[in-house]
Parts: sequence; structure tokens; C-alpha cells
Amino acid sequence: MKEFSLLNHDTVPNHEILSDEELALVLEKYNIEKEQLPKIKTVDPVIKEIKAGAGNVIKVTRKSATAGEATIYRLVV
Repeated sequence: MKEFSLLNHDTVPNHEILSDEELALVLEKYNIEKEQLPKIKTVDPVIKEIKAGAGNVIKVTRKSATAGEATIYRLVV
């Protein structure tokens, strides 16, 4: 029997943990501090599934009717 994954559901956008190098580029691009990013809690089901911890920054990529694809970043708290 195949194990259920939230990430395989059509309505769940792609979530990935940023590396330190990727995070540095994002923070520089937007000229912000990590703590200024929108937050997502460690108890969020997708955060649990990708095994992200407090302090990680998550890149969320979702389909957008107007932009084609939209990327947002969230700080795990």
C-alpha cells in the first residue's frame, strides 16, 4: 500500500527548505532580515512532512492564474 503524502495532493503547493546560500540571496534581493518574512508554524502538516524545523525558511511555489507561478517564502516558527 502506497503511503499518503500531502505533497502529492493537487491543492498543496510545492514546499522546500532553503539552503543557507539560497536564503542569503533571497534576503539580499528583498533587502530584509529573516525575521521579517511571513511565518509558518512547526505544527503545519506540510512542515512536519518535509521535516522543517524552527528557524528554517521555506520556499512555497504555487500556480497562479495571473503570474503563471508565484513564489513566497515563510520562516518556520
